[in-house]
Amino acid sequence: MMEVVIAVAIIGLSAVGLGLGLMLGRGPALTTCSAAANRPEGRCADCPLRARRDAEVTE
Repeated sequence: MMEVVIAVAIIGLSAVGLGLGLMLGRGPALTTCSAAANRPEGRCADCPLRARRDAEVTE
């Protein structure tokens, strides 16, 4: 039972942290794909967003 209480507390603290970050103007949390867009080499090679962007550039 104690493990469930700890798990709920951890999830609750993370939700509060994300909400506090949004309220303070930090912006939404980045997914792995959107965070990879900030890397110098760009998105991952198998990223569907990269494939879509490359198709738009060549047209």
